[in-house]
Amino acid sequence: MKQWRLILGIARNHLLTKMKSTVTASLGVTFGIGAYITLVSFMTGLNQLLDDLILNQTPHIHLYNEVQPSKEQPIDRYLGASGDLAQIRSVKPKPGQLKIHDALPILDHLKADPRVLGATPQLRAQLFYLSGPIDLGGVLLGVDILEEERLSSLGDYLVSGGARELAQSDNGVIMGIGLAEKMSLKKGDRVQVSTPGGEAFPLKIVGFYQSGIADIDNTQSFANLETVQRILGKPSNYITDINVKLHHIAQAAPMARELERQFGIRARDIVEANAQFETGTNIRNLITYAVSITLLVVAGFGIYNILNMLIYEKMNDIAILKATGFSGGDVQLIFMSQALLIGLIGGVLGLLLGFGLSQLIDSLPFETEALPTITTYPVNHNPGYYAIGISFALVSTFFAGYLPASRARKIDPVQIIRGN
Repeated sequence: MKQWRLILGIARNHLLTKMKSTVTASLGVTFGIGAYITLVSFMTGLNQLLDDLILNQTPHIHLYNEVQPSKEQPIDRYLGASGDLAQIRSVKPKPGQLKIHDALPILDHLKADPRVLGATPQLRAQLFYLSGPIDLGGVLLGVDILEEERLSSLGDYLVSGGARELAQSDNGVIMGIGLAEKMSLKKGDRVQVSTPGGEAFPLKIVGFYQSGIADIDNTQSFANLETVQRILGKPSNYITDINVKLHHIAQAAPMARELERQFGIRARDIVEANAQFETGTNIRNLITYAVSITLLVVAGFGIYNILNMLIYEKMNDIAILKATGFSGGDVQLIFMSQALLIGLIGGVLGLLLGFGLSQLIDSLPFETEALPTITTYPVNHNPGYYAIGISFALVSTFFAGYLPASRARKIDPVQIIRGN
């Protein structure tokens, strides 16, 4: 213990007597770690915003029926048995129902599955929105609005009104903001919707929805499931889609294949639905971490150069230490202690600098018509980044100080004293 106190005392005195070099080395670590924290917090926050913009609106598994051509036509079976040859063009797909057969039992099964966070029914209706002379085609989604808000963060995209207002209204609708603007509609107004069969129904606007994706905001609206079933004249078990959210998104692909086999319906997982988007996300994250690591490595080389020069300036001190009985290992520990002290001080200051800059960015106004609910720049205050920053500061200064300290260990004090 006494030996360590002596070694740390000498290391501290060396750092204080060469304050300019100490401050320069510490600032190298400070700005390297501070830049890393700021960059990775901002970039990952921005990436998370873009991911949430798409992924929050995409279920982990989407169950639905789709119109498909018959894999084998009756005439193919007949000609196959007779040996004759025939060519048929423009074979039409056979009619089929878009509703999910036994949807309610499937919902109960999914909700009882421990892998499932939640499952919500949907009824997708293609219809026309009528307001005066304006007639626009669009989609009206019948949903369990409170479950949709819980599972898909729908409340983050409501610019007016709320999910509870819709849940308490028998004929309410939350319209896409682009669709409402085209028809000059405001909250509280009434809009007529017309089915392909020509039947019209009045709906009261209780809120507006803005996802930031124009194709959705210009065509899509939300109503209660029972309301859309009533508009289409369908029974209470008529459901066209089931959206599933899982506890772990990695289970989506295998579970989707399992549900397809079990229930005989189409199951599309989130990876399949957003393959191109996932590739873009991975590339953005790769660039973010590559730049961040480069900043840390550059800071490490700066520390190495400064410590190298510090040892060169301390040649006489090293000779005196060895001449008074300090071993080469003791000298190495002294300079390694200096490096780690620089890393610790610079690392802590770097964390404070990074946190301050991140807070500053997080407070800057960020206004965009595509995302009205986002008011400031997105920043990810993940404690893991701070742990990585201080760890890298200590590890980089350790290795940056190891080579110069090893050289100091091998210095012959007789040659230095003789040279002086």
